[in-house]
Formats: sequence, C-alpha cells, structure tokens
Amino acid sequence: MKAVALKRYLPVANPESFLDVELPDPKPEGRELLVRVHAVSVNPVDVKVRAPKDKTEASPRVLGWDAAGVVEATGPEVKSFKVGDAVFYAGSLTRPGCDSELHVVDERIAGPKPRSLDFAQAAALPLTALTAHEALFDRLAIDVGGRHAGRTLLVINGAGGVGSIAIQLAKLAGLRVIATSSRPESQQWCRTMGADHVINHREDIPKQLKELGSSEVDYIFNTVNTVAYWDTMVTVIKPFGRIVSIVEAEEPVKLGALMRKSVSFSWELMFTRPMFQTPDMDEQHRILKQVAEWVDAGRVKTTLTEKLSPISAEKLRAAHAKVESGTMVGKLVLEGWR
Repeated sequence: MKAVALKRYLPVANPESFLDVELPDPKPEGRELLVRVHAVSVNPVDVKVRAPKDKTEASPRVLGWDAAGVVEATGPEVKSFKVGDAVFYAGSLTRPGCDSELHVVDERIAGPKPRSLDFAQAAALPLTALTAHEALFDRLAIDVGGRHAGRTLLVINGAGGVGSIAIQLAKLAGLRVIATSSRPESQQWCRTMGADHVINHREDIPKQLKELGSSEVDYIFNTVNTVAYWDTMVTVIKPFGRIVSIVEAEEPVKLGALMRKSVSFSWELMFTRPMFQTPDMDEQHRILKQVAEWVDAGRVKTTLTEKLSPISAEKLRAAHAKVESGTMVGKLVLEGWR
C-alpha cells in the first residue's frame, strides 16, 4: 500500500521530513477494521509528534490521527460494522497513523461517517469532535440535554479545530458562548460557528468580559496555551466553576490559586481511552455516532476550510507547515491518492 511516513524528525521545510513509501498491507484482527482511507486531516498533535528531535526510526513511521474511509475487511470479533461501511475516526497514538491507503483501527473508537458529508468534510471532524465532546460533557460536566442552559462558556482560541466544534456543541447544550480570536477572519469564523460574542485574546480579556456584562464565567475551555492564560483563567472563572485544557503546561502553574474559589481544573486528551484500553473505550464509538447524527440533522457542521490533493509527502509537508504557522482557521484536509 502507499503511505506517507518519516524516518527522521526534521523541520517541515526539509524535503525528507516526509517520504512517499510502499508498505505491506495490514490485516485486521479481533475487533479491528481494515479501512481504505479516502481523506485525512492534520492536527497540532501531528506537528508535535513530527517536531525535530535527535531520533531515527528503524522502519518508516506513519503519522496521522483523523481519517474517513470505507471498511475493506473486518476482524472476526467485529460487531458494529461490515465491509462497505463508510467510517470516520481519530485512532490511537500507540498505533500506526492513518496517512496510508489502508489502515487498521479498533471498531470501538470508530463511528459511521455522516451520510450528508463527503469524505473530506468528514475527515475534518473526529479528533476535534471527540476532544470537544469529552472536554465539555465529561470534564466540565455540562449537561448535553440543556440542564445548564444559559450558563457561560469561554472558549480560548475559538477559531481552531477544537474551538470550532466546541462552540457548536456548547450551543447544542444551550450555553452562552464567548470565544476568543484575534484576526477579523477568525473572529467571523467563530460567529459562523455560533459564538454569541467574540473577544480578542491579544487584549485584556477580563476588561472585555466586563464590557459584555460577564466579569466571570461558569466554564473555561483552553485550547491553545495553559500557562499563558493561567492568571486570566483564575481571574475570570466563577466560584465553583470548572476549567479544562488540552494543552500541557511546559512550566508549573499555581494550582492553589483555584482553591479560594473551589474551582475544578481538568486535563482532556481524547487519546486516553485507546491508549489505556479503558473499559469504556467504546464510548468514543458512541460519541462519533452521536456527532454523525447531529451533522445529518443539520445541528453540527463540518469545520473543513482548506483541502489539498492528493495525499502525498509534498502535500503533507505543506499541511504541517500551515498548522505550524498558528494561523489555521478550522481544519485542513488531504484527500485522495495518486
């Protein structure tokens, strides 16, 4: 099968940072699906894994954690899918990525592709939808059914992939959403996703919130930088509020600053379930199925904003460079093979 892989961890401008390779076709076992990949998306995690380091792989390593395709074969224990089914999923960090013509994924972390979307539109969603869903409804304990309707959520960096879908899911739960963004085009994107208000994270956030009549918020979802916004989050979170972040802290933060308000802080990593084979791993299948239903009902839309073709080392380098630039609005997808 064709694949895009790396052997060394190099700057993305280096032509050897990604290579077009031929690899043996994988075979599904147990509850695994063999998927013929039609489209893949690039996320910050791809860039982080590929980042330059003094390491060489003995055999080509395939990255990629967002895919949409068709089931070509199934393991003997598969229950939820059959050959010919269209699926979308994010996969697992502990297994080969999806930047290949054929890819093996556990059925418990795959979902049926939304019928109303093409493969590129669908590939933009899995990782970010799983992240946002788990962050909002598990970590922040927001009731998806609307029991917390009217409460306020601050999404720091609302125009990125995760922020884009988080805004939409929060609105489904009836929340008032304030997103942050700095450029006119990204601010407009947040509004298109459903944000009630958009403020500039390069300016004084507490001051801007006060001007909106919300000096404090019930929930904060940090999708960009935990350390840089720590003091701001401590300031604007309400007593008994909840904060979640998906960005690891590269230096210590003063967790004790949250004690006075009895605030809860959580990390979210959607790879935790597949990495540790948790007993509720199939919850990701349920989430993706629910997201697909919301999409097909017109309640959630794809966050695809840019598409490259075909899936190749050259195009993947370009995609990584765009994500690395920090200027992405929505999601970038690669589609089709030569």
